[in-house]
Amino acid sequence: MAPIALPISSDIKDVVVQKKDTLGLPEQTIKRFEKAGIDLSDGYPYRPAKPLYLDDAFNVRNYDRPFVDPGSRADPEKKALLSAAKEVIHLTTHIGTEIVGLQLKDLTDQQKDELGLLIAERSVVFFRDQDISPQEQRKLGEWYGEIEVHPTAPCVPGLPGVSVIWPDLQATERAASFRQTGGASRWHTDLVHERQPAGVTHLHNDAIPKLGGDTLWASGYAAYEKLSPEFRKIIDGREAIYRSAHSYLDRNDPTLGPKLIERTHPIVRVHPATGWKALWVNRAFTTRIVGLDQAESDLILGYLFDVYEKNVDIQVRFKWTPRTSALWDNRITIHNAAWDYEGKEPRHGTRVTALAEKPYFDAKAPTRRQALGLAGPEDI
Repeated sequence: MAPIALPISSDIKDVVVQKKDTLGLPEQTIKRFEKAGIDLSDGYPYRPAKPLYLDDAFNVRNYDRPFVDPGSRADPEKKALLSAAKEVIHLTTHIGTEIVGLQLKDLTDQQKDELGLLIAERSVVFFRDQDISPQEQRKLGEWYGEIEVHPTAPCVPGLPGVSVIWPDLQATERAASFRQTGGASRWHTDLVHERQPAGVTHLHNDAIPKLGGDTLWASGYAAYEKLSPEFRKIIDGREAIYRSAHSYLDRNDPTLGPKLIERTHPIVRVHPATGWKALWVNRAFTTRIVGLDQAESDLILGYLFDVYEKNVDIQVRFKWTPRTSALWDNRITIHNAAWDYEGKEPRHGTRVTALAEKPYFDAKAPTRRQALGLAGPEDI
């Protein structure tokens, strides 16, 4: 299948043509791709033509799209999914579950819905020893929403929306070091600048270092519950500015320098499948609370970032093994990829992200602890 270019602009002057990459792939990745029939003869990965101007990038998906969360139609007891597993391991009290003995590619429609609900409740779910091709990974992602085709990210040839997560490739553009790891090695949430940001993301790592390279996730439900009821009143219903990771030029005056996509979303959002409130800010891409002076905003956001990042009891740290998949919900988490292996061994994976609903706030929605009957006097 020939690589598919994004229909961003018909004017070749409005895009930046990316180079082909020729780095050697890890052996495990090559075996996986050969089995899947992925054609690597024209170089790997496929690099889309990057939009040059801000308005082109902003308008890639600048329209409302219908969305129904699969978890909202699932059996609350998730019997079809959980009864088929050999083992269900909750990794921490608040976040993270590992499912043993199931292949993601073989899930029934009912099990996919129930997995969606489990992800919505536990924030991130792990499956080891997965025999899943990039094509099957993309098909599973489509169950959870419209697949995000990134206008700048490298992807598997012939499979737009199957992004390549390959630190060795990123290092060719921006070298990482022990003191400045950069990239995903910071707390963040993906695609917050979208009109309808990311929901479920599926990262499959086919090659990982023997030591290091863990990923951490933190719970937005629990971060919100860490706040006092009076402080919650300060931020409930408030909105903030969320920006993109990639920059573009102003078409009317390119000399103004790099510009970022910015959109306004609520600081606290409600998950449509659980109905629970979650804190939804991240240090990398949330820049200012609407209506406040920058100094006031910095003070509040700095505290909210710290609540998310410094409470280890609401976090999970996952040790990868080859051929492992992680599926997490960007609406209720932040995550951070540790770069402690320092590029000494290869790491490679493919990622598929499904876009979800336009973020919304509902003052009547409960916290997770309230909904589960866990709230004490200090929570109310």
